[in-house]
Amino acid sequence: MKQIIDFIPLILFFVVYKMDPRTVSLGANDFELGGPFSATLVLMVTSVLVYGSLYLKNRALEKSHVVTLAAVMLFGGMTLTFHDEAFLKWKTPIVNWIFAVAFLGSQFIGEKTLLERMMGHALTLPDNIWLKMNISWVIFFILLGAANLFVAFTFHDIWVDFKVFGSLILTFLFVIGQFLVISKHIQTEEK
Repeated sequence: MKQIIDFIPLILFFVVYKMDPRTVSLGANDFELGGPFSATLVLMVTSVLVYGSLYLKNRALEKSHVVTLAAVMLFGGMTLTFHDEAFLKWKTPIVNWIFAVAFLGSQFIGEKTLLERMMGHALTLPDNIWLKMNISWVIFFILLGAANLFVAFTFHDIWVDFKVFGSLILTFLFVIGQFLVISKHIQTEEK
């Protein structure tokens, strides 16, 4: 359920982005709905609502939520201020690269890698496997960020489709690959 909630702003962004632009009247005010700029505003508002609700419920946000919300507000704000969607196109690659740096930095800070901190309660793996898996996430986030950047500025017509569905499919396939690799190394406790 938590993962679905995280996708609400992205799904609404996608829907509004793909809409034909139209004017919507609310009271005495008219608003443009459809296209990149109204979709950016929807992304920003729904992100605040979703992460604000999570914060009120849990009294904390995960670090990934904080990074994502900050990036949405920063790049979304610049997109709307300068009326240039190029700023929004940079959000996903930069967030991916921030995650890559976090995974890489975790190898040098603390006793466990970031992946082991996140999944160590559920899996018991040898240290060298945790390290290899962590490095593979670093490489994945670097490549995913580069792919998003390439598509955003080379294939303008499909960048939103790739951002929403391509990134999701690539992440899903990567996680399946990770599972196949770690399934050989899972240590079970002997009774």
